[in-house]
Amino acid sequence: MKQILYFFMFIFIFYGCSKSPEVQLKTMPKTLMTQSSFEELPQWEEENFDEVIENFKNNCRTKKSKRIYKDLCHQVDTTNNAREFLENNFAVFKIYSQSKNQILTGYFEPELHGSRTKSKKYTYPVYETPKDLVSVELQSIYPELKGYRLRGKLKGSKLIPYFTREEFQKNEINASVICYVDSKVDLFFLEVQGSGRVKLDTNETIFVGYNNQNGHKYRSIGRYLVKNEEIPLEDISLQTIRQWCKENPKRVDELLNYNRSVVFFKERKHKATGSLGLALTPLRSVAVDRRYIPLGSMLYLSAQTDAFDNARVVFAQDTGGAIKGAVRADMFVGFGQEAAKIAGELKAPLALWILVPKSQLKKKN
Repeated sequence: MKQILYFFMFIFIFYGCSKSPEVQLKTMPKTLMTQSSFEELPQWEEENFDEVIENFKNNCRTKKSKRIYKDLCHQVDTTNNAREFLENNFAVFKIYSQSKNQILTGYFEPELHGSRTKSKKYTYPVYETPKDLVSVELQSIYPELKGYRLRGKLKGSKLIPYFTREEFQKNEINASVICYVDSKVDLFFLEVQGSGRVKLDTNETIFVGYNNQNGHKYRSIGRYLVKNEEIPLEDISLQTIRQWCKENPKRVDELLNYNRSVVFFKERKHKATGSLGLALTPLRSVAVDRRYIPLGSMLYLSAQTDAFDNARVVFAQDTGGAIKGAVRADMFVGFGQEAAKIAGELKAPLALWILVPKSQLKKKN
C-alpha cells in the first residue's frame, strides 16, 4: 500500500511541477511553444492597446498577414474596445529555443551621402540585383526544405557560388547601380540594416531597401574583432566598430571582407521598408527568422533594456541574415543619430510570445 502511495506522490510531484506540454502548430512546424495567457505577459496592463490596433490594421494590408488573420482583419475595423478585441480573439503561446542566442538587438534607418554619377568622392556602388544571379527555391524539388534557396551563377551548365565581397572588388559586376556613396563603411552598415536613405549631391533624397543577396552566409565583423582581441566583447557596438575602422584604415578591407555576404538593393518610394513590404514602425516592427516565425505575425516581447519600455506588442515585418533562431528579434528603432545610438548599443536577453488567432487553433492545432 505504501509503495502505491509513494508512486502517486511521485507522479503528482513530477508532473504537477513540470511546465506546460510543448505545442507545435502546423503553421509553425519547427517552433516549440507552450500555452500561456495574457495574464502571464509582463506589463500587459501597461500596453497602449489603441496603438497596437492601429498597427494591427496596418499589418493587415499585406497578403501574408491576411492569410494569418483572415476575418480578424475585417472585424478589427468595427471594434470599440482594443484590449477586448485582442484578448477575445487571440491565444498566447510562449516560444522556446534550444539556442543560447536568445537576444533582442536593434537596427535603424541610416543616411548615406551619394551621387548618381561615379567620381573621386563618390566611389562605392549601391548595386541592384545582378542580372546573372541565379536563385533556386529548394522547396520546388524538396518540399521539406521550404524557405531554403541556393544562389549562384551559371558557368557552362554548372551552378557555382556568386562572387564574395572580396571578389566584388576584383571583378566586373553585371548589375545596374542605383548610386555611388562616399564611404565603404557606411555602405557595409547599410547592408546590415537592410534599408536606408541616400542624400544625393543634388539635395534629393532617395530610399533604398533590401532586394537580394549573393548567397554567402552572413558573418559578424563584431565577432571577428572580438575573436582577434581588437575590441572586448563587453564593448562591442556599432559605435566601437566605426571607431576601430577610423583608427585602422589600412585594415578596413580585411574586416569587411570577413563577411562574404553582399546585399543588393532596390530603389523604393518610401522610407525603411521590411521584407513584408510595409514601411517599418519604430519600436513596433521587428525582424525575425521566418523559419520559425511567419512574417506578419503579432508577437509580444520582453527584454531588459533602458532604451525603451521593455515589454510590448510587436509585428514580424522583416528578416535579416544575422537573425537566426526562434527566440531572436531585431527591433527597428527609427531614423537619426539617437536611433543609431540605441540600435548600436541594444543587446538584451529576450523572452518572446506569439498571439495566435483562436479560430486557427480550432482548425489546425
